[in-house]
Amino acid sequence: MTTTATADANGVDLAGEFDPPGGLLAGVQRTLHKYPYLSPLAVLIMAMIIFTLLNERFIFAGNLSLMTQQTVIIGTLAIAQTLIILTAGIDLSIGAVMVFGQMMMANLAVSATASNVTLGGWPAPAAILVGILISTLAGAANGLLIVRFNLPPFIVTLGTLSVFTALTLIFFKARTIQGPELPNMMTWMGNTFEVGPFDVAVGVLLMFALYGIFAYILRNTAWGTHIYAVGDDPDAAELSGISTGRVLLGVYTVSGLIMGIAGWITIGRVGSASPNVAPEINLDSITAVVIGGTSLFGGRGTMAGTLLGALLVTVVKNGLSLAGLDQAYRVLAIGLLVIAAVALDQWIRKVKA
Repeated sequence: MTTTATADANGVDLAGEFDPPGGLLAGVQRTLHKYPYLSPLAVLIMAMIIFTLLNERFIFAGNLSLMTQQTVIIGTLAIAQTLIILTAGIDLSIGAVMVFGQMMMANLAVSATASNVTLGGWPAPAAILVGILISTLAGAANGLLIVRFNLPPFIVTLGTLSVFTALTLIFFKARTIQGPELPNMMTWMGNTFEVGPFDVAVGVLLMFALYGIFAYILRNTAWGTHIYAVGDDPDAAELSGISTGRVLLGVYTVSGLIMGIAGWITIGRVGSASPNVAPEINLDSITAVVIGGTSLFGGRGTMAGTLLGALLVTVVKNGLSLAGLDQAYRVLAIGLLVIAAVALDQWIRKVKA
């Protein structure tokens, strides 16, 4: 019986060169690479402990209920942003598309004399479906420009951000449609019911349901596997038989669908339809995704991480507000979290398996 030599002339073990790096830090690095949602989970827990120590009202049931409701808009849009960033893309028009779809469904649902468009007085279900369809088509348009003309997602969505913002102002004349003008079904997502000491909004339940659906899709379907493959290495994905163009078009179209649903949720949450709602939602959705552990370079991330990221953004803003700090400090804290999350992502990407 013979043995294979694994040492060079100086007696150095060559096989050891290929062993995974040891040590606690390397183990943490590999763990975070495999489970990217662990870092936002740890930060969320620490943040909740700190803010509870600063102000005991933070952990009251009423405040926890409020925070979940405050998360619903950014949390829903972050689902769409996650799908896109997983393909190594980005969508800067996500808020503008949501607002355009929201204003369309609201204007269709009110009386013809109250609407800013020539069509009005539609049944609420039909108006909602049309608004969601409009957002879906807008997402598909983004995808078509990216796939057909091989344009960078950043440039395309930066352009459509201006396009849909302008269309909203042109068609709907910056007029806010108040809740009393809208049919009950249009604001239904804002209705709440009691679960023990907590008030739960219908829109929050829908958001959680969407997270469950898309978490399952990413983990258990061929389409989900293709999304990760395209984001990780589009050339290798193409060589393996995956139609990268079809995957990207599908991702942007489905993301548009989610934006339309988010528009309906937003009307319920705010209690009105306004073209000026959530002006920072584009950046907030990206922030939630990045803090949640999804890599900006694509191919790595989870829906669970994004949900934790969205909750963390809300927790930090709410906790600092209860601590009596100025709005500027809340913005500063979110900015530092984003920088830390990107730096952590760069470190995790260097993992050696």
